[in-house]
Amino acid sequence: MKDEPALEHLLEHRYASLVGYATLVSGSRQDAEDLVHDAVVSVFSKKRRFDSFDHAYSYVLRAIASRHVDARRSWLRRVSREDRAAALAPRFAPGPEESVGMDDAVVAALATLSPRERACVVMRHLADQSVADTAHALGISDGAVKRYTSDGLAALVASGLMTQEVADAAAVEKVDVKIGGAR
Repeated sequence: MKDEPALEHLLEHRYASLVGYATLVSGSRQDAEDLVHDAVVSVFSKKRRFDSFDHAYSYVLRAIASRHVDARRSWLRRVSREDRAAALAPRFAPGPEESVGMDDAVVAALATLSPRERACVVMRHLADQSVADTAHALGISDGAVKRYTSDGLAALVASGLMTQEVADAAAVEKVDVKIGGAR
C-alpha cells in the first residue's frame, strides 16, 4: 500500500477515531489533537510501506501512545513536584458543544490514572492491543504492561468507577471494559 493513499484514507475515515483514542490516552482533547498530528507526521514522514490500511492505522495508534508516554516522561524531568501534582489532576471536561464520541465518564475515569497506567489500560482494553504490541509501542517489558494494566484497573475499582467483577474479567480474558459501574 502506498503511503499517500493510506494517509489520505486515514485522515478522511479515521481522524475522529484517532482523536478519540488520543483523548483517552492523554486525558485532554487539545493534547489529543496534537498527539494525532505528531504521530501522523512521524509515521508518514519516514519511508514505511504498509501492507494494508489497518496496518497503517495500528501503527499510528501505537505512535500516539508512545509519544504521549515519552512527552510525560520528559515533562516529569523538567517540572517541580508541586507543578506535577497540580497538572496530574484530571483535565478533560468537554462542554456541550464538544463531543469526542465516547462516554465522558470513561474519559474522566481514565484521567485519574497515571500516564502509563492510562496508556496500558487504553491500549489493552479499549484498542484491543496485545501485551506484546503494547509493550513494544511503549518501550517497556511485557511484565510492566501487565503491572500497569492491573494497577490501573485496581485504581478504577478503588475509586468506584469500575466494579471488581469487571476488572477481574478483564484481567482473565479480553472483555469490553465498562467504566462507571456494572453494565
